[in-house]
Amino acid sequence: MLDAHDTQLVLDFVAWGVKLGAYSDLETVYRTNLVLAEIQANGVTSGLVGNTDRSLSDLATAILALAPQSATDRWQAEIDRARLLNIVTPTPDQLQQTFMAKYAQSPATAVAYYYDLSRAVENVKVADIQRNIAYTAMTDFGELEITINLSKPEKTTAEIKAAASAPKSEYPPTALDYTNEGFVGSIKQAPRSTHRFIRETVNGQTWGWHYSPYAYFEEHAIFVDFAREAMTIDRQTFANLLTLVARYPMYFVGSNADLPIVGGSILSQEHFQGGRHVLPLMKAPVEREVTFPAFPAVHAEILKWPMTTIRITAKVAADIVTASEFIRQVWATYSDERLDIHAISPTGEAQHTITPIARQVGDQFEMYLVLRDNGTSATYPDGIFHPHPDVQHIKQENIGLIEVMGLAILPARLQTELQEIANYLVGDQPLSVVAPSHRDWAAALRETTTITRENVMTVIRQAVADVFIRVLADAGVYKYDTAGREGLMRFIAHLTAAGKQ
Repeated sequence: MLDAHDTQLVLDFVAWGVKLGAYSDLETVYRTNLVLAEIQANGVTSGLVGNTDRSLSDLATAILALAPQSATDRWQAEIDRARLLNIVTPTPDQLQQTFMAKYAQSPATAVAYYYDLSRAVENVKVADIQRNIAYTAMTDFGELEITINLSKPEKTTAEIKAAASAPKSEYPPTALDYTNEGFVGSIKQAPRSTHRFIRETVNGQTWGWHYSPYAYFEEHAIFVDFAREAMTIDRQTFANLLTLVARYPMYFVGSNADLPIVGGSILSQEHFQGGRHVLPLMKAPVEREVTFPAFPAVHAEILKWPMTTIRITAKVAADIVTASEFIRQVWATYSDERLDIHAISPTGEAQHTITPIARQVGDQFEMYLVLRDNGTSATYPDGIFHPHPDVQHIKQENIGLIEVMGLAILPARLQTELQEIANYLVGDQPLSVVAPSHRDWAAALRETTTITRENVMTVIRQAVADVFIRVLADAGVYKYDTAGREGLMRFIAHLTAAGKQ
């Protein structure tokens, strides 16, 4: 039997389920017994009433500590925690009904409810996200956002070995799939007991969306096609993006590209990302306006950005869709030998695609069309328009949607590695202590920059941002030099001429 103090913890926890709309007061006893079963307790002290003064997260931690034996493996502890929180989480049906009722009041009301719920039941891992190192830095292309990703705990050697020997599972088929909803998890798969989708019908197809567990910006959302279709950029993509933006005008929504070098990490399942955030790309100044006579209702601009970006604006979403698809089709077949731009690979594969981002500003729809090229060469086997070897010490992975927009998501290893560079720069440690991949860069910083103990981390952070601009420039098709700007104007002339045919 739990004493009065521990009983109060359980009753307070159960009270949160009422607050979150998971059930009514009628189910208080039932839910209390579910909690008791999770911690192997056999009863509570009578006469007490629950309240929600303490955070749900704190209550979950305190209740799990009451179990006679806590999990020793981190992955099992995470599963146990998610199972407990699931008791006070609305079921998918309850959530959908509540969300739609609130959406009828206003989209803002529905979104606020769902976001608060996601944070409360730790579908958005607030405490973990706060561990990230995040800052902004000014560059020639405006302010960049830099995040060193510390939110996802790195697996220990023992966990890696255990996962490797665990039975292979094909369920859920991907981390994005709707079958993750309520999945208990395993040593290989994150627990998703409290994971919930908001269902949407998007141009006749069933989609769902939820908030990213390890959000990189405000209200970072992930939209998933339940049909398990491979990533594809086409007219339907543009239409789907604008449908979602119209439905949630407070959010931008964008897609990764659909080719392996320039795409995201998961190309097997169609999905978008979005959120309530104005990313650096959206603040980029206009380099020049472009006129497309074939689309008089559309305003087009080339943005001053290291990755070649055309922004088109119109009041009617259908006009944006038509113009976006036209630009995509023209780009898909365009080559410029002078700049090593080839629409088709030597083996006959398409090499051009677009990273699109949609949003609504006032009564206008916007679509950002970032030109991408998947080509390789003997000099650049990882990708001609991919981070080149001399900057891969900072970022060697694909440049996906979020990076395209000016938010660098950098690996956790940099936390330690940058500190080692700082120690070297102020003379506390020799260059040999610095990771080999950083040594040339660190030595150059020491030679070219005035460094003190007071400014060393400021210098390093700015240097990281400068390298990331290079990363984006490498991924950009048309460079900011004479040859690159002339090449872009050739493409724009070709694009304009194609619209007249």
